[in-house]
Amino acid sequence: METPVKKTNFIWDIIEEDLRSGRYQRVHTRFPPEPNGYLHIGHCKALVADFLTAERFGGLTNLRFDDTNPAKEETEFVEGIQEDIRWLGFDWKGGLFFASEYYQHCYDIAADWIRRDLAYVDQQTPEQVRLSRGTLTEPGRDSPWRNRPAEESLRLFEEMKAGKHPEGSMILRMKIDMKSPNINLRDPAMYRILFKEHHRTGSEWCIYPMYDFAHPIGDALEKITHSLCSLEYEDHRPLYEWVVDHAQNMLPGSPRQIEFSRLNLTRTIMSKRYLRMLVEGGYVSGWDDPRMPTLCALRRRGYTPEGIRDFVDRIGLAKADSVVDLALLEHCVRENLGASAPRAMAVLRPLKLVLTNWPEGQRDELPMENHPDHPEMGTHTAVLTRELYIEREDFMEVPAKKYFRLFLGGEVRLKSAYIIRADRCDKDENGEVTCVYGTVDLDTRNGSEGANRKVKGTLHWVSATENLPVEARLYEPLLVEETAQAEEAVAEAEEPAGEDAPVPAGTLKKDLIKRLNPNSVDICRGYMETSLGGARVGDKFQFLRMGYFCKDPDSTQELAVFNRVVGLKDSFKKEVQA
Repeated sequence: METPVKKTNFIWDIIEEDLRSGRYQRVHTRFPPEPNGYLHIGHCKALVADFLTAERFGGLTNLRFDDTNPAKEETEFVEGIQEDIRWLGFDWKGGLFFASEYYQHCYDIAADWIRRDLAYVDQQTPEQVRLSRGTLTEPGRDSPWRNRPAEESLRLFEEMKAGKHPEGSMILRMKIDMKSPNINLRDPAMYRILFKEHHRTGSEWCIYPMYDFAHPIGDALEKITHSLCSLEYEDHRPLYEWVVDHAQNMLPGSPRQIEFSRLNLTRTIMSKRYLRMLVEGGYVSGWDDPRMPTLCALRRRGYTPEGIRDFVDRIGLAKADSVVDLALLEHCVRENLGASAPRAMAVLRPLKLVLTNWPEGQRDELPMENHPDHPEMGTHTAVLTRELYIEREDFMEVPAKKYFRLFLGGEVRLKSAYIIRADRCDKDENGEVTCVYGTVDLDTRNGSEGANRKVKGTLHWVSATENLPVEARLYEPLLVEETAQAEEAVAEAEEPAGEDAPVPAGTLKKDLIKRLNPNSVDICRGYMETSLGGARVGDKFQFLRMGYFCKDPDSTQELAVFNRVVGLKDSFKKEVQA
């Protein structure tokens, strides 16, 4: 018998070599979100990488909030991110930390660098700083303040901390190399002045460390061994290492940064800045709008943590960037729900069906299985009455080719019930069918001797007199289909500068708004079985022939609201089979 191959990836191979060579004696990772929004599906790849890597090697993972920009950070996001991580099944056994806990340490390192001529206070305007950085083909120019005496920079830095200078009047910069081919090493900013209340430190500070300065310091202070991050940070690795190396006398650890490709998903916005723009612009109802790719939105829509983790496991960790088809994520969630979600009937676009030979007031209680593959999940009862609702699309006066549903003169079986025939129909002044009249073959009740009579079509149905009203929200991707180039443009936005990067503007922002799908949600009012009356918010079902649905928090006692999680058609599976 062959020994199964142990699953691995290039990151785990690197770590195994680090442990074998003695570079590290243990593995300690961290997941470092910025609390300026909710986690989205793209963060899951990093989250799984951090937690599963530590788990594989018997190590620990910290949760650290890199809260260095009080202008955009809120306690709401801190709490929401923790809830999302727990929902996915992870726990930060290494501890919970905040970059703001290290503000004094960052300040002490900055003051030490000034004394060692590794940092200086620059009084250029933001526009002058930007212009002097150069381009990919032209070197940067030294600031006129670059060689000011250390004593003067230290005095100004202390005055910045004391709030004696206005925002934008000066920054503290590292003194590295303005001619470096790597723009990130051209004297990057370390501190800026911000008179903003911080969600944890209040008004204690009015200067805040920049992400590229505070992040490696946080890793080193927590003795992180492997700093796993997405590929856009690869060009920032020399800066990460420069910070750690030059502050080594004040730091207990020396982490190793390893980059992997980020998750780009078709027809999906993979940028917290763009998502914030949609929320603040009123294009969606909030961070948990079920059309959003945030984890709180996916949870509300009905996605399962098992399905999401299966998806991340399938795409794996690689070095090369790629775009993953949204159909794969839906496939993973569909497979998980297919094995676990109870079955029930709901008619979303109702058309009345009257069974003319069914006695007035008679009701037939029919047992229906909750899951065809899991008899242990039991059964529930559906009530058949004289008047029913069927889906409007399940009836045509004159059938199209290969139409196996109900038409005049044709027969179908009602799910778990009888065979019926359509005899006539009513129409309104516009020619729209308003009611279908049919007859029941009373000898074909499910479970009777006549139940074996075969017909090609089976329809789901709901009693017109014993039912519960339901609002079904049917979702499509938030973006219309586009070229691969446009997908990459929308996916670019989590810029390596961390939270300090500006909100996207100009052409990209306009292009994004143009690509918003005007048909991303379709709201239907219909009816469902009374057996669903006990469903709780978050409960998931397969509505027969309609898809998988999850009860939404907008539900009231008068009206249940269900979100369609995914449909029954699996485009990814079809592509694989083809």
